[in-house]
Amino acid sequence: MKLYTYDRAPNPRRLAMFMKYKGIELDSQQVDLMKGEQLGEQYRAINPHQTVPALKLDDGSVLSEVIGICTYLEALYPDRPLLGTSAIEKARVISWDHRLFAALVVPIADMLRNSAEAFRNRALPGPYNVPQLPEMVERGRLQVHCILPDLDAHLAGSAWLAGENFTFADIDLVAAVDFMAWVKESVPAECGNLKAWYERAQAELA
Repeated sequence: MKLYTYDRAPNPRRLAMFMKYKGIELDSQQVDLMKGEQLGEQYRAINPHQTVPALKLDDGSVLSEVIGICTYLEALYPDRPLLGTSAIEKARVISWDHRLFAALVVPIADMLRNSAEAFRNRALPGPYNVPQLPEMVERGRLQVHCILPDLDAHLAGSAWLAGENFTFADIDLVAAVDFMAWVKESVPAECGNLKAWYERAQAELA
């Protein structure tokens, strides 16, 4: 297997934290997004979606979504499970992963891609030339500040997002909270449960 990634980017960070927690080491190659290497023909031949991370398997097939890569690696490396052990915990982890991606990660990405000069005419990831829409910045900000109080309320009665155990849902939330800094946003002071959870999660990942 070979992993194509870019350590600084949010999606690769999700996978990197997953792998570190489980002690997984893979042959890897950096694809420099700042230099546009993901858009070159060499990488396009590996991953036509032109996104990172991408995991090329021994049979030549490629997994290009973080949740798919993590599901595959969890099956190969079951120790220190992060995707749940019981049926209900697995369902909760996947549910939280989906909600966090849709309601937090995508809005942050919309804010960044529709405002930063580096993403002019690149408002969507991959091989698409899409103009920036300034309205997406404010909508993204509104979405972010809608979900944060909900997360805070949930964490008032739960140590971890999906229940009693630290899971990939918590890793995804760590990555999302850190990603907020890219658009000059942060967890509000009144979200004390979320702030306390973040400290616990950081200690768990240390």
